[in-house]
Amino acid sequence: MKKTLLYLLISCSLLPSCKNENKITENTVEKSDRSVYQDIEVNYAHGFQIQSTDTGYEVTIMNPWPESVVNYSFQLVKDQRGALVKGTGAAVTISIPIESIVLTSTTHIPPLVFLGEEKSLIGFPGTYYISAPEVRALIKTGKVKELGTNQLINVESTLLLEPDVVMGFSIDDSNPTYQKIEEAGIPVLYNGEWVEQHPLGKAEWIKLFGVLYGKEKQADSIFNAIEKEYLNTLKLIEKVKRPQVLSGATWNDQWYLPYGNSWQGQILKDAGADYIYATTEGNGSLAYNIEKVLMDGRKATYWIAPAQYTSYSKMLADNQSYALFDAFKNKQVYTHALTIGAKGGVTYYEEASMRPDLVLKDLVKILHPELLPYHELYFFKPLKD
Repeated sequence: MKKTLLYLLISCSLLPSCKNENKITENTVEKSDRSVYQDIEVNYAHGFQIQSTDTGYEVTIMNPWPESVVNYSFQLVKDQRGALVKGTGAAVTISIPIESIVLTSTTHIPPLVFLGEEKSLIGFPGTYYISAPEVRALIKTGKVKELGTNQLINVESTLLLEPDVVMGFSIDDSNPTYQKIEEAGIPVLYNGEWVEQHPLGKAEWIKLFGVLYGKEKQADSIFNAIEKEYLNTLKLIEKVKRPQVLSGATWNDQWYLPYGNSWQGQILKDAGADYIYATTEGNGSLAYNIEKVLMDGRKATYWIAPAQYTSYSKMLADNQSYALFDAFKNKQVYTHALTIGAKGGVTYYEEASMRPDLVLKDLVKILHPELLPYHELYFFKPLKD
């Protein structure tokens, strides 16, 4: 399941003199305007649409899990608290701005912190895995209730909290827990950020949070800053020589790697990598035997994201065949598993979807260090001995 990012936006571009380039300052974003409804442009994400209405917005959530062909409609209406109605074929009505929410994935945490709405979070299944310091402080004081683990959310505890919205995620169309919550009169809004294939498409889901909280302009400004950083970095690699890159590792005799058309495959391409399976397409992960990966990737210069490994010694203890790869022999293996939060959660899983600009910069720094001499690796670190 998904896990844990950084919350102050980028106040500068790629200038060598820039300080704290990984942060977002208050001056970067516009203040919210709760009185004016505006059309919300969605340019990268394929999982939602937002259209303005006379009373607020109509939100459509589309295909929120792999291979799904379902749409969910919501009417977001200003100051209509208590007006939740759901009829056959009708949209659910949600009063905005919302005041309380239950989230179900750590990737939902960063947008709240970016928008300064973390105090609206009142429940979460698996609070142990949350890394954001702002939210950990709320958990410590009992303001965020523990609701179970991942999709095994406790229905009774959730209903007692009476949140304005439960933001859920699902891997398929079997969701009896969410159905019970809906039947009790609490809207469940599926977040399909995790199935987006474009890195900026994941980050664009902050616009949905923006309309829920009446902070449309602030959400738009935050996303625009992230997009700008991403596109500026993308320009740097236009004429680079692309080194061959390997990814993943074995689990139960199968080597799992990202498809070329996945968001991981896309961001490797954007970083100037020649990913060994760049031409593959599909959902989920590639699964090959080690012999095939050895044949295809033995000469790869870099090895990015070797599953959860943090050291060469542990990799070698698990599988002696890893030593046959050039990237392993030359110690060019980089992992995101060394960057962890206060409770041990890997922050990449919580933060990366909201900060593709930092993921891209890390990868460019690794593959083409001369292009970003002042960038300090944030998510990815060299494997330990």
